[in-house]
Formats: sequence, C-alpha cells, structure tokens
Amino acid sequence: MEESRGEGREMRWEGAVNARHVIGDVYRMGRSEWLTGRGWRQAHRDGIRTVIDLRHPAERTRRPSDPVVGPEAWEGIEVLNRPTEDQSHEGFMEAVGPYLSHPRYYPANLEYFPDKIAEVFRALGAAEGGVVLHCSAGRDRTGLIVTLLLILAGRRDLVVPQYRAGARGINEWHRISPVKHPYERHLDDDEFREALVPRLEVLEEFADALAVEDYLRQHGLTERELASVRAKAGIGPPAS
Repeated sequence: MEESRGEGREMRWEGAVNARHVIGDVYRMGRSEWLTGRGWRQAHRDGIRTVIDLRHPAERTRRPSDPVVGPEAWEGIEVLNRPTEDQSHEGFMEAVGPYLSHPRYYPANLEYFPDKIAEVFRALGAAEGGVVLHCSAGRDRTGLIVTLLLILAGRRDLVVPQYRAGARGINEWHRISPVKHPYERHLDDDEFREALVPRLEVLEEFADALAVEDYLRQHGLTERELASVRAKAGIGPPAS
C-alpha cells in the first residue's frame, strides 16, 4: 500500500494482522495475540513502547491457532487495556449487535461510554515511545479512535484512507485465517467495494459532524493532556 494514498505504510511485524502506521508515533493493528515473539521484538526495534488494547477484557484470550509467546517477547513494551465499550451494557449491545462492526455505531459508542473514550486518549497522551492501538480486527474500534485522533490532529483527509486500509486488511485476513469468523467472511473485490461504500458514507458524515477537542474537554481531558496527544500525533511540541 502506498503511503502517499494516506493509508500509512504497512508494518512487517511477524504475525501481525492489519498493522500499519497512522500518524506521528501512532500505529494500528488487529489482535496482539497474532504477533509472534519475533514480531514483538521487531515492533520494539521500530520504537514501539506501548500497546493500547481497546477490547473488552473478556476478549483478551489466546486462541489455539495463536503462536505461543512468553512474556519476555514484549519486554520493554507496556501493554494497557483501555476498552472503548462495556459489553455488559444492554442498551449499547442492543444498539450495535455482537460487537462494534460499522461506523454507524460510532455515535452510540461516544454517547454511552465517553469516560472510556477519554481514558483511551489519556493513555495515548501519556504513553512512552511509539504506540500501537488495536482491537480485534483493527478496523472499527481501532477505526473509531483513529478517526478521533486524526481529526484532533487536523488530518481529516486521512480518515477515509485509513479506514479503507483497515477494512481491506482484515478482509484479506479472512481469506487466509485458520479460524472462521463467526459473523464475517472474505469478500471478493466487487463485494468488498460494494460493502465499503455505505461504510465510508457514514464515516464521512460522522467525521464532519464531530468536534473532537470539545468532546474530550467535556469529558475530562486537560489542555496539557490534549497537547500530549497532539504531540504523539506529531503535531506541536510535547507538553512540558
């Protein structure tokens, strides 16, 4: 994928699925359990010092097909769990289904869990070194946070390319994954393009209507914390 298209360069960390650069010191990917021990060390050599896992705690489990990796593999990398949602919340789950799987659900996530979204950004601003954001697929929960970050950083132009790349990346994984996804399957090129159109339309509307800075301030982020997040995105100096 050409970085000039705004989708960010693909990261070649062994085992990583849907991994790519976003902006500044921020990266994205799918499940961290897909990384091999070598993949973790490659990420460390690329400057990654923090991984922020956006999944609900119950999702953070190893699958039989995942590589066996000991804790020494991620030595020097802090792994934080900052879920974007509470899957025990009946109203939210009724609204979005089994998991956040489409930009049309982004407004509900912001409405139901503003404190959780604020905590993600607080952790992002305070993180050491390069930061990887990830959920399960690296598409929608990750896409939600990446969209907010890009708007905050003044890079609205990257929102659609980043989402497109994340959607394409996990679709390619469905083609070769050893574990069948319970709700999704690989789409051929025509199906993928057709499925992506309404997603991007909704994403555009969401991004255009959102005042990210006001939202984060309203839910507790200080000016210093906002400055730290911008610095992590490569916008302005780090907070002193």
